[in-house]
Amino acid sequence: QSDHDLNGSYANCSSPQNDSKAVAVIRSVGELSVPEKYTSTHQIRPSCTFPVSQDKEERCRHVLSYVLKGLKAVDGSLKKESDLPAADPNIPIPLQYEDRSTMGACAAEKGISLLLERAGPVQADQKHPTRSGMIPGSWQHRMKLQLFLKASKAYYVLSDAATNLLKYGRALRYIKLSLQCYVSGTLNPQVLQFHSQCLSLCGDIQLMLAQNASNRAAYLEEYSYQTKEDQEILHSLHRESSCQAFNMATDLAMDPEYQLFVSSKCYEAAYELLVSEALKDQAPDQLAQVHKRLGNIRNEMGVYYMNQSAAMQTENEVKKSVSTAEQEMWKKTIGDNTNTALLLCNTGRLMRICAQAHCAVSEDQCRGEFSPEEALYYNKAIDYYLRAMKSLASRESHPAVWDSVNWELSTTYFTLATLLQDYAPLSRKAQEQIEREVTDAMMKSLKYCDLQTESARQPLYQYRAATIHHRLASMYHSCFRNQVGDEHLRKQHRSLAELHYNRAVSLFISLKDAPCELLRTLLERVAFAEFTMAGQSSSVAKLKSLTGALEIMTDTRYAFKLIHKELQEDGPDQAESAETSDVATDPTSGLNLEEVIKLIGVFEPSFSFLLLQIIKLLTTMKRKPSKKDEELLKTYKNVYSKLLRAEKNAPLISRVKLYMELLQQLTTETEGDDAGTNS
Repeated sequence: QSDHDLNGSYANCSSPQNDSKAVAVIRSVGELSVPEKYTSTHQIRPSCTFPVSQDKEERCRHVLSYVLKGLKAVDGSLKKESDLPAADPNIPIPLQYEDRSTMGACAAEKGISLLLERAGPVQADQKHPTRSGMIPGSWQHRMKLQLFLKASKAYYVLSDAATNLLKYGRALRYIKLSLQCYVSGTLNPQVLQFHSQCLSLCGDIQLMLAQNASNRAAYLEEYSYQTKEDQEILHSLHRESSCQAFNMATDLAMDPEYQLFVSSKCYEAAYELLVSEALKDQAPDQLAQVHKRLGNIRNEMGVYYMNQSAAMQTENEVKKSVSTAEQEMWKKTIGDNTNTALLLCNTGRLMRICAQAHCAVSEDQCRGEFSPEEALYYNKAIDYYLRAMKSLASRESHPAVWDSVNWELSTTYFTLATLLQDYAPLSRKAQEQIEREVTDAMMKSLKYCDLQTESARQPLYQYRAATIHHRLASMYHSCFRNQVGDEHLRKQHRSLAELHYNRAVSLFISLKDAPCELLRTLLERVAFAEFTMAGQSSSVAKLKSLTGALEIMTDTRYAFKLIHKELQEDGPDQAESAETSDVATDPTSGLNLEEVIKLIGVFEPSFSFLLLQIIKLLTTMKRKPSKKDEELLKTYKNVYSKLLRAEKNAPLISRVKLYMELLQQLTTETEGDDAGTNS
């Protein structure tokens, strides 16, 4: 049976062999200790068939069971007994567990160097006896090496299966046993290639342990468990070697940084084996996979340090450049477009952290103007994200990575525009230039808002797009108010403000869970209409503007409907005490009650003002009022009267319900008039 076939069938045992290939009949594993048995030339005619299980893990356990019998037989054949105690299944050989969080990278580097030395092929067989007294090259020694290799492969399969089940503590225990079963001997290329697989799997497991630190207690329990069989195989192993070479790679550590470091060293050792003279050009697919892992672990280490930097958020401590080692490792993965895109994306994130670190904050914790350094790093981040998009070429190449880069690019443009707008660098730039830069960045962010693709991010894109339109509308609203002299520019600003307000309202309505944002946008539109009316002298023009503003105000009914629903779900007690600061800022509530109260404080006087102005104009107009005007005037007076008589200290939910009823009354009246006109 081949050394590389763990799952080999015993079916061939039942078919007669040619006499020229006949070997001895071995009726029991114990007879391995009698060399004379090998002189027979009878055919193999097994009297039984070994059980073959369909379960991979069970088959591995069968292999280990037979390996253990073989090891016991070989150990029993030795004339010179070692000083080591016999295997005691009640005394497990410990799988070391240490907290290496205090160990620096240099110390760990020194310890892990054993791993790289162990990975290389042995130049010549040793002639010194092993710990048990066996002479290298003897039949016992060769037999034990073959049995340990079988055990190593079985433990590898068990480790891989445990990894797939997310049982990383168990997986680390098995890969430790697999690597410990790797003892000195003449190693052929196939064995070295398998050993590279073991090291790569060990790197995978250490990476997974670093990424799942919250489950460490469960992993430690899995790691510490040993079967009687495992203990006895380890005792036999310890008769030949101290098995300390791979402790650094396979210990369960507490520090994620150290685990990432160990993972990278495992991949490096696997890589060194695959490019060695013994294996050069023999396993291109395996080498490509290790290349990817090397790039990925460097990426993971970069992300780890980047998160540490983000937590610090101080200018002096932020990592502002990528290490040379990381850059060199990234170059090795340059042919992997997906991995390259991820690396560029993470570097873009690093640039954003650097930008945040350059935020100017005064002693009273108020931030200053948007600085040139912030702009520099945000633009660097954008450059990296664009390069990542270019690396992927299209969404079809890797949709998940493409969507991630697309989101980050939109986010960076949006953040840049928001900071420029909220903390305008007026000491360095003219207002008009800032407005152009804000518009440019907002429109680019909007370009990368993917509103069509159905995904978990689609509502986030919709919210961002709505926010962008709202911010642009507010900016043009402000420009319209402050612009003096250039009538053409004022008309342009007015048109752009109306355009963006309309789009923002449409998007916020489609979200169905942003009532405050919708209400705020509509109230700004009302204020915009009121400002437009202030410059008009004609009563007819004023009435038209006021009526238009009131129509916008009636659209707030949908926002109040959503707010009312949220208040009902939160419960009457919370709704009734919403004016208190504790409840108003309660993070467990889906509704920002403090914001609702502020917006109502704007809504009530604005609604009242519009109704009063329309009533005055309709009452004082010189032309004879039509029947339609009289009906409208009656409705406006009725609504205005109810609004004035409303209890100001009533519970919030009651006030919201009243607004819904009054707005519905206006809507019904308007719709009725429109129907009558159309008929």
